[in-house]
Amino acid sequence: MKTNTDKLINSFRRTSFLTVAAVYFLILVGGIVRSTGSGMGCPDWPKCFGSVIPPTHVDQLPKNYQEIYLAQRLAKNERFVATLEKLGFEDTARQIADDKSILVEEEFNATKTWIEYINRLIGVVIGLLIILTLWKSLKLWKIDKMIPILAFVALLLVLFTGWIGSIVVSTNLLAWMITIHMLLALALVGVLLYINHRSERLQAEHGVRVEIPSKVRWILIIGAILMLIQVVLGTQVREEIDRISFAFGNLMREEWIDQIGLKFIIHRSFSLLLLAVHVLYFFWAFKYAVRKSKVQIWSQVLMLVLLLEIATGIGMAYFGIPAFLQPLHLVFGSLILGIQLMLILQLKDQVQFKLN
Repeated sequence: MKTNTDKLINSFRRTSFLTVAAVYFLILVGGIVRSTGSGMGCPDWPKCFGSVIPPTHVDQLPKNYQEIYLAQRLAKNERFVATLEKLGFEDTARQIADDKSILVEEEFNATKTWIEYINRLIGVVIGLLIILTLWKSLKLWKIDKMIPILAFVALLLVLFTGWIGSIVVSTNLLAWMITIHMLLALALVGVLLYINHRSERLQAEHGVRVEIPSKVRWILIIGAILMLIQVVLGTQVREEIDRISFAFGNLMREEWIDQIGLKFIIHRSFSLLLLAVHVLYFFWAFKYAVRKSKVQIWSQVLMLVLLLEIATGIGMAYFGIPAFLQPLHLVFGSLILGIQLMLILQLKDQVQFKLN
């Protein structure tokens, strides 16, 4: 009986962890979409130029395709603005209604279209993985009802994130909508990691209990809060880069950093505070945690990813914001938050599993 339960738990954990990995891959691809300016490669949603499989040449589209898809987007925006007004967000609704950048309709570009299309296909795969995660979680209902409940929440998050994605397209990549879209993806990662950890606790009797001072967990919580603030600051810098890129016609990348101003200086300086907090955490984790335990191993991974995050930031600052570094910087920052959450949950239980 217990063997069957362990099999169900392990199967669920593998699926939920695979789904987390897929979400991170989508974040990476989303960064590529943004760094290549492919966000409006498909002017409609969920289809792309009205088709399940997008065109490869402009001759496959009607001559007035720009007017057609602009009209569709504006109609969707009107409904979205009306919804915001009903919910009491009159100022936000007015900003969207008055934003002239939404009226710009890009010309067809096959490369950008297929980059965005692949991004959407990966999103569909993640949706299927979430459904599979929910299905496998139902088998754990009698053991821990919270796991399938939170798996259902994850499904709702995916659906809501998809809807927000459609608004991102209809508003022509409105900056703050992209930020919301990103934060929802991180929230999805958080839910999936939590239910994965919760399912691991069902097998906790296989672990070795080790008392770790609460200060280790609290310094990491502070680091996670600071990292979340840093991610938000990074999205504001990214919004400035998008504005400057448009103004410069996507040329003279080496001049962009000088044009950002105070937001970039704050973002850059904040990384030093983050590094100091994590160095302190790393020292404590190695002092109190069991050697080769999950806490120690994931703490090493955390520091490595943090250093890579800082390195990519330095690379963008001093080498003209290379396009290939932008998605890497984004995904490293997202990975840091996920690893922090995993460690916080492990430290909360103060149970570590020795690796053989």
